[in-house]
Amino acid sequence: MDMPRGIGTFVVWDYVVFAGMLVISAAIGIYYAFAGGGQQTSKDFLMGGRRMTAVPVALSLTASFMSAVTVLGTPSEVYRFGAIFSIFAFTYFFVVVISAEVFLPVFYKLGITSTYEYLELRFNKCVRLCGTVLFIVQTILYTGIVIYAPALALNQVTGFDLWGAVVATGVVCTFYCTLGGLKAVIWTDVFQVGIMVAGFASVIIQAAVIQGGISTILNDAYNGGRLNFWNFNPNPLQRHTFWTIIIGGTFTWSSIYGVNQSQVQRYISCKSRFQAKLSLYINLVGLWAILTCSVFCGLALYSRYRDCDPWTAKKVSAPDQLMPYLVLDILQDYPGLPGLFVACAYSGTLSTVSSSINALAAVTVEDLIKPYFRSLSERSLSWISQGMSVVYGALCIGMAALASLMGALLQAALSIFGMVGGPLMGLFALGILVPFANSIGALVGLMAGFATSLWVGIGAQMYPPLPERTLPLQLDIQGCNSTYNETNLMTTTEMPFTTSVFQIHNVQRTPLMDNWYSLSYLYFSTVGTLVTLLVGILVSLPTGLLCGIFFHLLFQ
Repeated sequence: MDMPRGIGTFVVWDYVVFAGMLVISAAIGIYYAFAGGGQQTSKDFLMGGRRMTAVPVALSLTASFMSAVTVLGTPSEVYRFGAIFSIFAFTYFFVVVISAEVFLPVFYKLGITSTYEYLELRFNKCVRLCGTVLFIVQTILYTGIVIYAPALALNQVTGFDLWGAVVATGVVCTFYCTLGGLKAVIWTDVFQVGIMVAGFASVIIQAAVIQGGISTILNDAYNGGRLNFWNFNPNPLQRHTFWTIIIGGTFTWSSIYGVNQSQVQRYISCKSRFQAKLSLYINLVGLWAILTCSVFCGLALYSRYRDCDPWTAKKVSAPDQLMPYLVLDILQDYPGLPGLFVACAYSGTLSTVSSSINALAAVTVEDLIKPYFRSLSERSLSWISQGMSVVYGALCIGMAALASLMGALLQAALSIFGMVGGPLMGLFALGILVPFANSIGALVGLMAGFATSLWVGIGAQMYPPLPERTLPLQLDIQGCNSTYNETNLMTTTEMPFTTSVFQIHNVQRTPLMDNWYSLSYLYFSTVGTLVTLLVGILVSLPTGLLCGIFFHLLFQ
């Protein structure tokens, strides 16, 4: 096994590989702008003319789930907390079944473009508007972070130009979304999945070669307590246990796969309901493959640095930077491969951002423009959709710039994604599963669910759970001897992900902080969904009854 030496740097070939990925993505957009007569109608632009087939849609669903947060975050998660994260494999199965069997049939049968149209058909205009506004705010917030977070992590380790990367990502994304619509988004995602798999594969193969085989990596992980798959502690305050991942994870991801416009828009663009369902089930295989790759990268990280943790040794300033650090360490003799890994991380970003831009344009046109300007022709709506793509692309780049100023607000905003998703899923579940639910119950339920999610989410930001709730595993630095030269210490600014700007230090812990605010972050969405459902049912029963009595008396 090789000893770690000084890490490499980015060379010309790495930039060539990265630029190549951006150029090909843009070229796909140009192709679909003109192929098959271009984007004649808003349905062509936003739904691919509802002529898509299962395999590209499945790969696209996998790609947009896989943001750079997954590429950089999951391996460092496994490195610090162990492979219990792989229990998400069961979660993904439940999520796909719920989405394909509960939500998909409803949305596909109605032939709608925006999922929020369902809310008006089932309840009323006001409920639809609330859903739309929540989605727009949540998605712009999240997308800004998805652009900025990886750019910062990669910049600090590889010296890759921060704002160059942010602007290039945003501009290329906006370019192919605006020109090619949903077809371009789906086919660039297919290309980007290929890049992601290649990036992961290069790291896994080289790590296995350097460490002396896969068995060595697994052996090191076992000895370091990293193969901690089975923790059946039912306590909802533990960050990751079998139950928090299965129950909390299923609620969190169902709110994304089941009702989030970015995902739903794709599978309802399939040419038949069978193809739409098939796309979800094929995507499950993609999710499992990506999960396996990222968990294995985490175990390779541990095997490589089990005696000298770069984070504790201050060689990197945040866990997010561990993966780029490993890449420059083990792939430095292969020009172009570090660039391939950066292209892999950015492919995750591009696919997530492009699906967000397309979904935002769809929701704006369908929910905020079409109902109020009924005289607009299909051609005009197509132009407006393209215009909205440009506007949202610019907004997301602006949000990334804001994210850089907010620093520690990033983690808060990522939690907001869970906080908003939960109540929205509760709202759709109320409409689909509870026949007697009415619009008053829906609105009151949504507000109650949102308020509860915000309360627990913001509380957890201000008073983070104690280490015994998160169970970080042992990291060593005793092997950091003279084999690492001192000049190798990286000069980095502090990464903002580790702490929260809201955090209140040296405060007397109260039972509220140690119980309610220490709830596993995976349960934020669960709480939001269940409160929305419960309050919605409780309010619908008496209001529905009162309305019934009122009409009965009125028309007697």
